[in-house]
Amino acid sequence: MKRKIELFFLILLRSINNQFTNNETMLGTIVNTLAVIAGGTLGMFLKKGMPERVRTIYFQAVGLFTLAIGISMVWEMAHILIVVTSIVLGALLGEWMNLEKGADQLSEWTKKKFRIGSERFSEGLTTAFLLFCIGAMTLVGAIEEGTTGEARLLLTKSVMDGFSALLLASAFGIGVVFSAVPLFLFQGGITLLAKIFGEFLSAETIHALTSVGGVLLLGLGINILEIKKLRVLNMIPAIVVVVLLMWITAILDIRLM
Repeated sequence: MKRKIELFFLILLRSINNQFTNNETMLGTIVNTLAVIAGGTLGMFLKKGMPERVRTIYFQAVGLFTLAIGISMVWEMAHILIVVTSIVLGALLGEWMNLEKGADQLSEWTKKKFRIGSERFSEGLTTAFLLFCIGAMTLVGAIEEGTTGEARLLLTKSVMDGFSALLLASAFGIGVVFSAVPLFLFQGGITLLAKIFGEFLSAETIHALTSVGGVLLLGLGINILEIKKLRVLNMIPAIVVVVLLMWITAILDIRLM
């Protein structure tokens, strides 16, 4: 199994190298991906030596911190009607597409393909992806790198994610390491889109995006603390919906709250 996993990530790293050797636009995302792989791998080695009470208090701390980040992102929320509409429409769209079920099926396929026996693989993959990707630093950092080529925010985020991956992997196992794949695709995709369509992403659009991301992080924090199981993954389309709504209202010159 280890050889297959090593081969998988070797192919991933070669793909990264082949596509971006002569392009520094993706530096932040590449470093972030490698940090998650490194931190997650180290966390798996430390898994057996970490007491259950340590993992429990860690997740309680991470859950509270996630709630705090979410609150800070929605604290100065603007365009409330657009944000609310985006969350509702995005949740309905995600529920119709049943993204959470699709993610679980993909996780199960990956487990069988690489003969992974971890019972918490799907939970680890989903939790790590949401924690690493749904946040202000992801959105603002990826957009900043795409529009200006500056990777400062994403490099800072890489350090944080690497440490978080270490602790997450000690509890969830190899699913956290595999979260590097959707992290690379999601964050890298935002960077490339920002590079191509950066002029259409106004400060107000980024602000609304941050607010939606904050709401999703609040949901993730509730899940991590096991207060209630929310289908946060099914709400992911709200990120796309809010950009479309902000673009439409700007084109039609509609002023909303």
